[in-house]
Amino acid sequence: MKAKGTPGLAALLAQVRACTHCAAHLAAGPRPIVQAGSGARIVIIGQAPGARVHASGIPWDDASGDRLRDWTGLSPTLFYDPERIALLPMGFCYPGTGESGDLPPRPECAPFWHERVLAELPAVRLVLLVGTYAQQRYLSPARRQSLTERVRAGMAAGGHMFPLPHPSWRSTGWIQRNQWFGLETLPALQSAIGAALA
Repeated sequence: MKAKGTPGLAALLAQVRACTHCAAHLAAGPRPIVQAGSGARIVIIGQAPGARVHASGIPWDDASGDRLRDWTGLSPTLFYDPERIALLPMGFCYPGTGESGDLPPRPECAPFWHERVLAELPAVRLVLLVGTYAQQRYLSPARRQSLTERVRAGMAAGGHMFPLPHPSWRSTGWIQRNQWFGLETLPALQSAIGAALA
C-alpha cells in the first residue's frame, strides 16, 4: 500500500490534466476534470463534465451536482475533499453538445485512464456508478438490464458498486414513476456512504 500523498498519484493526475488525446474531437477544447486523493474511501464515476463544469473547472458544479449531493447526503465540504471522495467521470472533458443535449463521453477516455487512477486509490470501499455509461462499463450484466433494473438491484448488482440514475433534469420523470427510489434506494445509499466513510 502506498503512503498518503505519494508522487505516484500526483504525477498521474498531472498527466490526466495535461491530456490532449481527444482534442480533435472536442469543440470546446480539452480540459480534463478529475478529483482524487490516495485516502479516498468513495469513488463517484459519472458521465462527463457539462458546459458549466468545463467553464469552472470544478466537478459536479451544476444543478446535477446539487441533486447528487442531496441524494448522497454529502455536504459540499465533504464532497470536494479528495482524501474522502474521488470524482472520476467516464470522460474527463466536456464532449460538446449534440442535437438532444450533451454528447456521450469520449469512448477513449475511461479505457485509457480509469484503471491507472483506480490503482492509486487503495482505500476505496464504495463506488457510485452514476448513469448508464458507468454502469455498462463496470457492471457485467448491465447491457442486458434496464436502468430501472440496475438501480433497483442496488449493491446486489455489483458488490461494492452502487448504481444510480444520472441526477440531471432528464431523470425527474423517472424518479416520479419510481417512488421506491426515494423511499428505499436513497436511504440505502446514504447508509452505504456512512459505512464507507466511517
